[in-house]
Amino acid sequence: MSVDLDDLVIVNALGELDNPNAPASAAAAAALAPTSAQLTIDERTIADAHASGVTAINVTLGYTLGDFPPYRHTLDEIATWDAIIAARPRDLMRVETAADIAEAKRSGRIGVIYGFQNAAAVEDRPERVAEFAGLGVRIVQLTYNQANLIGDGSMAPGDRGLTPLGREVVEALNEQRLMVDLSHSGERTCLEAARVSAQPVSINHTGCRALVDLPRNKTDEELRLVASRGGFVGIYFMPFVNATGHATAEDVVAHIAHAVDVCGEDHVGIGTDGAITAIDDLDAYRERLAEQVARRRAAGASAAGERADTFPFVVDLRGVDQFRELARLLERRGYTSGRIEKILGLNFLNYAKAVWGS
Repeated sequence: MSVDLDDLVIVNALGELDNPNAPASAAAAAALAPTSAQLTIDERTIADAHASGVTAINVTLGYTLGDFPPYRHTLDEIATWDAIIAARPRDLMRVETAADIAEAKRSGRIGVIYGFQNAAAVEDRPERVAEFAGLGVRIVQLTYNQANLIGDGSMAPGDRGLTPLGREVVEALNEQRLMVDLSHSGERTCLEAARVSAQPVSINHTGCRALVDLPRNKTDEELRLVASRGGFVGIYFMPFVNATGHATAEDVVAHIAHAVDVCGEDHVGIGTDGAITAIDDLDAYRERLAEQVARRRAAGASAAGERADTFPFVVDLRGVDQFRELARLLERRGYTSGRIEKILGLNFLNYAKAVWGS
């Protein structure tokens, strides 16, 4: 048996379109909170994305952290991505429905899903959810690592859970049929949001805390609850899948396997939390990494497990062959082609049908 990625829908539930080797992107990353306008979506970025076989990517836009006015910055970021897509109509298309993912596959374009990694731009006005939905946003992660008005992130010390405003925001997201993403959230916030949501929810990029006990990873209780309500769990290609921080592709596979055991094979996928284009000079990047980690820690944005000696990606699961390599490793583990197809994209597509409609 051999899986042919050309035949599959591959969805990265949280990723990047960027060439991190370009000077502008490297400088933006060093500045801690890069904006969409600083991304380098050049010919290599597009060529690598096509070569990887990816069908659609949930890209982060809007306010996540930093000294930006959240609402205004988010509107600017949406406009920036609209312009990026408009400039490359043969290569990119915006995804608003599950049918759009299928159309991206049929037309050979890369589907771009607009997603937030922090709902701070809503501020205390849940009615803004409808505005963001009208502008094409389809995924809203409630919190980043810190607390916000909606709830606590994974690094917030209180683990307060969902606030009354947070409940209103979840209700507004349900009304607009937007995905409620619980990545980065604290455990109580995750559990409470999953319970109060009238629609299935997701954890688009995470690991399993049963394997590595770090706040950014989700407990079996969280994973099981999300899956039991028809939701989706994406496993990331991040250092948090190994207790040492030096994660390998086999670690990612182990977390996928655990999530499948807990959630069932119909609810697990991938959310790499990284770019497709690989960093070319790892030695030079390693020299800059300590400063980046220190800045994130000083800003209160870092998560336990982020260290100066660990890359924020899995070294042997990156570049244009990352999805093929993952499929190969899953196949070697004994997974059938049907199960691999689900993990690489079909499960996300079915979840999108449930939330967005076809």
